[in-house]
Amino acid sequence: MNRNVFALSNAETEDSALSLAFDDNRVMALLLGEHDAHLAQIEHRLGVAITPRGNRISIKGDRQSAEHARAVLLHLYTKAARGAEINRGEIDGAIRMVKLAETAGQASGEAGVRTRRKTVSARTPNQQGYIEAIRKNELVFGVGPAGTGKTYLAVACAAEALMNGEVDRIILSRPAVEAGERLGFLPGDMKEKVDPYLRPLYDALYDMMPQSLVVKGLAENQIEIAPLAFMRGRTLASAFIILDEAQNTTPQQMKMFLTRLGEGSRMVVTGDPTQIDLPSGVGSGLDEALAILDGVKGIGITRFVAADIVRHPLVGRIVQAYDKKQLPPRRTRS
Repeated sequence: MNRNVFALSNAETEDSALSLAFDDNRVMALLLGEHDAHLAQIEHRLGVAITPRGNRISIKGDRQSAEHARAVLLHLYTKAARGAEINRGEIDGAIRMVKLAETAGQASGEAGVRTRRKTVSARTPNQQGYIEAIRKNELVFGVGPAGTGKTYLAVACAAEALMNGEVDRIILSRPAVEAGERLGFLPGDMKEKVDPYLRPLYDALYDMMPQSLVVKGLAENQIEIAPLAFMRGRTLASAFIILDEAQNTTPQQMKMFLTRLGEGSRMVVTGDPTQIDLPSGVGSGLDEALAILDGVKGIGITRFVAADIVRHPLVGRIVQAYDKKQLPPRRTRS
């Protein structure tokens, strides 16, 4: 047995108690958190009582909740043993994965993306399927509400592919819809005009790679971050290409972008069809592409839902409230 992972004993009694025994006290300390804060979070979320004694943890509660807690603790212990940070987000993600995987009748296995700064793990079954789709297909659409990790996971996969030598460069793009014809009236040069619209892509990239490597990559064109209009007329070979906020492309722009795909390249298109900022009467290129390309070989489509939101729990409840009202998407600018 690998002594760096864990030794496990599992005994269930009539009062639905489970017992886990771990053999690395250092890793177990990371699992528990300061003042057992991580255990308290799991207790609160799953309605169980968790008691650590030495290198053992006992779990009491109804059978299903206790089993959920057991699976979460084993998952988090394995991550801690690999050097991953255990925080509130990771704990919430592990709980969500266990619950949703059981509902879907799936194993709660983990799809991880290794970058130079961190290993990014799937926190829902849909996120896991999204990562697997990106690795398997040349073109993937990730669509759904804000906070589901569509862009963040795509950038992580791009950083991993560059690190592993699978592609020669990363190209990240967004439509600068709000700028439109008013770009000329904004202060600064072209980079200063469009950077505010591309900032989320910069932020995700800096989270995956050391700042020095990002700066060097940008300087040497190994990493390119540009508005969608800059993609016209190009053939993008041996690249990992991401189009973010794709709901704000016109059908013509979307077709232009998709046909940039060159030899040895992969492409991910992300967007939220409920957040369209195009002028009234202008159709979304994302909506059209999803209708036309669904089922085409080599293309994967992952549709995220409110249950996949991994930001603050309130964000998920906000999205669900809006969905219940079935409000039409706002398609005009004030």
